[in-house]
Amino acid sequence: MERLEFSPADVEIGERLDKVITDRLAGPGGLGLSRVRVQQLIKEGFVAVNGRAGKPAYRLEGGEQVVVTLESSIIAPPDANANVQPEALPLDVIYDDPVMAAINKPAGMVVHPAVGHPSGTLVNAILARWPQVAQVGGDERAGIVHRLDKDTSGVILIAKTEAARLKLMAQFAARTVQKRYLALVEGVPETQSGQIEAPIGRDPDRRKQMAVMPSNRGGREAVSLYRVLTLYEGFALLEVFPKTGRTHQIRVHLAFIGHPIVGDSVYGPRKPRMKLGRHFLHAESISLRTPLDDQHLTLHAPLPVELQAVLDRLTPQA
Repeated sequence: MERLEFSPADVEIGERLDKVITDRLAGPGGLGLSRVRVQQLIKEGFVAVNGRAGKPAYRLEGGEQVVVTLESSIIAPPDANANVQPEALPLDVIYDDPVMAAINKPAGMVVHPAVGHPSGTLVNAILARWPQVAQVGGDERAGIVHRLDKDTSGVILIAKTEAARLKLMAQFAARTVQKRYLALVEGVPETQSGQIEAPIGRDPDRRKQMAVMPSNRGGREAVSLYRVLTLYEGFALLEVFPKTGRTHQIRVHLAFIGHPIVGDSVYGPRKPRMKLGRHFLHAESISLRTPLDDQHLTLHAPLPVELQAVLDRLTPQA
């Protein structure tokens, strides 16, 4: 069994125990255990607060010592990936060691099987390449540590063991993992660099979309840093460093400041000036400590040729 031990951070004080554990196990990528499964862990006695059995609705006061014992039968049930078939799809593997791998995911590939996408996903491909990841993380995760949207390309991590996944998730929860994205946006930002702090939650009118909204309406803390790399006539190439990992965070934040990502059919203008067949968002690099030997590692994924071709067609601003 693995264990997670922590004392609540300031932002967690007043929050329910089951929510805090879910967030910590999920991390910025939004993966890990569902809240229902976390509640199961608590109810079955695998969570202690100051040495006593916890309760899902307990609200943290600050200073408590929380210990979560991650019972394997709950976190990775035997049939977690029983309905997902391995598929020998091509994978661009940019890193591979005994406990972790990294893939350069192409745009257009869905990460997890879902309604409308039962096959051809990254999970299908990973199960064929590394069958041992079938039980890592449970819930059809296949060891995938964080998330990339279907039309976002770039670096994505895979843990091959549960111990490695927990070490990686702990880094995400502590915000010591640095992710760098490249994004081409509509228009030119007023400042060369900036920080966007705007809570993000599920859009109440369009449930498949996210939106900036206040915390009292379900918005959760979301922070993104950006810097302008190159200015073009009517466009700007940014590097973006998300400090949190809300769903669609970079896309929502850049649209919020008036500079949506080029090609974004959801958060961009109804009549885009440029049609790409995908949005111009690429996870260029990720920096972390390796679970195997705790060494600093930075992984890079080169800009896809179709995105580089877009930049080559643009006119740099004088």
